[in-house]
Amino acid sequence: MTTATPPETADAREDAQPEIVTFGCRLNAYESEVMLRHAREQGLGDAVIVNTCAVTGEAEKQARQAIRRAHRDHPDRRIVVAGCAAQLHPDQFADMPGVDRVLGNQAKLRPDSFAPEAPQRVVVDDIMEARETASHLVEAFETRTRAFVQIQQGCDHRCTFCIIPYARGNNRSVPIGELVRQVRGMVADGVREVVLTGVDITAYGDDLPGRPRLGQLCRRLLTNVPELPRLRLSSVDPAELDDEVFALLASEPRLMPHLHLSLQAGDDLILKRMKRRHSVANAERAVERARQCRSDVVFGADLIAGFPTEDAEAHARTLGTIERLGLTYLHVFPYDERPGTPAAKMPQVPKPTRKARARELREQGHAAVGRFLESCVGHEATVLLEETDGDGRLKGRTEHFAPVRVDPVHPDGGTSGGIVRVRLTGVADGHLTGEALAPA
Repeated sequence: MTTATPPETADAREDAQPEIVTFGCRLNAYESEVMLRHAREQGLGDAVIVNTCAVTGEAEKQARQAIRRAHRDHPDRRIVVAGCAAQLHPDQFADMPGVDRVLGNQAKLRPDSFAPEAPQRVVVDDIMEARETASHLVEAFETRTRAFVQIQQGCDHRCTFCIIPYARGNNRSVPIGELVRQVRGMVADGVREVVLTGVDITAYGDDLPGRPRLGQLCRRLLTNVPELPRLRLSSVDPAELDDEVFALLASEPRLMPHLHLSLQAGDDLILKRMKRRHSVANAERAVERARQCRSDVVFGADLIAGFPTEDAEAHARTLGTIERLGLTYLHVFPYDERPGTPAAKMPQVPKPTRKARARELREQGHAAVGRFLESCVGHEATVLLEETDGDGRLKGRTEHFAPVRVDPVHPDGGTSGGIVRVRLTGVADGHLTGEALAPA
């Protein structure tokens, strides 16, 4: 959280800018930008907004610590608590000292929730009654060159470990025409890469007339916004990637060759107990098919270590699956039981064992990333330049999402926001290094 001097006068209060502390997923991070915009527009400049996460108990603990710290450091500022944990436990947060209002996941995206004098202190709607995604709120920027578009919200599935459907509601998708309009406007504002995001993006369109799939959405975006240089997908379910996604991987270079799989485990019995939609064989087929379409595609995966009933053999099979599939970017966290979920009632793996297995998975991931980066050296890549580091070099990402520091910069295209061809010359501090050759 940014430190600020507590306002002392009415004028100072009017001139103050809202601050936000965000926990959890990428979607939460970009919804934070929406809340900041609403708070500024409504004149709630003295607020500290805490956008909470409920995926683990640790995330909720950190949110409470942030609230207590904000109240201690800025006793005169209003504290607004929002997000998934607020949706699930509004009264617990409302009882904390200094909390001015509590907003659930629908209320946090409404402008009037940030009026300086809100009529209600706690606004938490029944998320299961939500039927629409607010289409005017789907855009947010990581940098001015990369933008995230929320294509859907919520999830219709009930994995045994997950509390998020009860915080986000059921699947709601944004119509394709609205998304085309949003992306066209972003590109006009200088965006060079769009990332499609949501809670369960491979379920996109199930609730829309004609049930368009994720691949159809991608094709419509690329066709109707030909000036968009790059389109990227966030986390996808390996069992629900549709034929059109694979066809685009084979034929459309503007769809980035980087797929992040919502895998969670590499053992079939554990996947069954998680109530996941895929088996290990499903994941293997998806990876093989993607590589047949585009041989250079790179994969990441979400993984849970120490799920209930997981024994040493199941953990070893997950390690083997990662190796066999050639996964590179691993997002790993130890299992954390969430009250009210079926998995919380299953026989639990000791917490020290969960942490040890998570550490082993992360070490495997770090090694895979290192090998991948080394394999890139000596080749060329196109890099979206996004920002300047402390040494004056430009930083960006390749098509495969590998981080690159570029120096020297080509005079005709090497500025932040440009896409340049880069000769990759080495690896340092977890980044590729390279020399810009020319605009791509």
